[in-house]
Amino acid sequence: MDTKIYKAAITDEKKEEVIKDFLPFIKYTAYRLSHRLPPQLTSDDLISVGVIGLLDSLDNYDSTRAKLKTYAEFRIKGAMLDEIRAFDTSSRSLKEKVNELKDACVKLEKQLCRPPDGDEVAKHLNMSLDDYFKILKDADAVITLRFDDFGSKTPGGEEMNLLENIPDETTRDPLRQLMDLSKKAILAELISKLPQKEKMVLSLYYWDELTMKEIGKVLSLSEGRVCQLHSQAILRLKGKLNSDVGI
Repeated sequence: MDTKIYKAAITDEKKEEVIKDFLPFIKYTAYRLSHRLPPQLTSDDLISVGVIGLLDSLDNYDSTRAKLKTYAEFRIKGAMLDEIRAFDTSSRSLKEKVNELKDACVKLEKQLCRPPDGDEVAKHLNMSLDDYFKILKDADAVITLRFDDFGSKTPGGEEMNLLENIPDETTRDPLRQLMDLSKKAILAELISKLPQKEKMVLSLYYWDELTMKEIGKVLSLSEGRVCQLHSQAILRLKGKLNSDVGI
């Protein structure tokens, strides 16, 4: 179906119906991202942004390229992440501190032959544990990626739509499968070496898709503590990937 024809076929009543269908996903996504919110934003703000992202996806949807559900969910989450980025006040100083934490984690793990805990990293960097956890919390809002970050032109200066260059996931490309399996194996190996609670948090958040609050109930931990464990695990993994693998 041509995009213009699709747009013309969408009535206000149909849009209301689509919004109603997607609202549970929008709310759940907002709550899953709530631990990364800066003080200026609330979960309700993200829900509103998600609805706007959904409406935008309806206006730009082309049924020849993807399913509406896939495209809309991508645009909804992208709109929320963009909103968080827009309020991101992280400075170069914070990013330098995050890199220091990653380097410290890698260095201490080699010395101790095990992942260091927060106390050890904080002591190594001569900072208080509270400051250490504050950096972890602030870092959560820094680690986001979007397609716009990679530009919209080829090296030759030609316009390029990155969405049109995403490989078809249904194709069987042997080389790509081998590379994906290799990366997954490396990441799985690194995750297996994390402390047990951090592994549990990652599993419940990324595999079971629970919110931080729900994970806290499962593990009998506060939501804040779960966020700390999540940030600490991501920090360790990024440090190890950068130093040992170069991914």
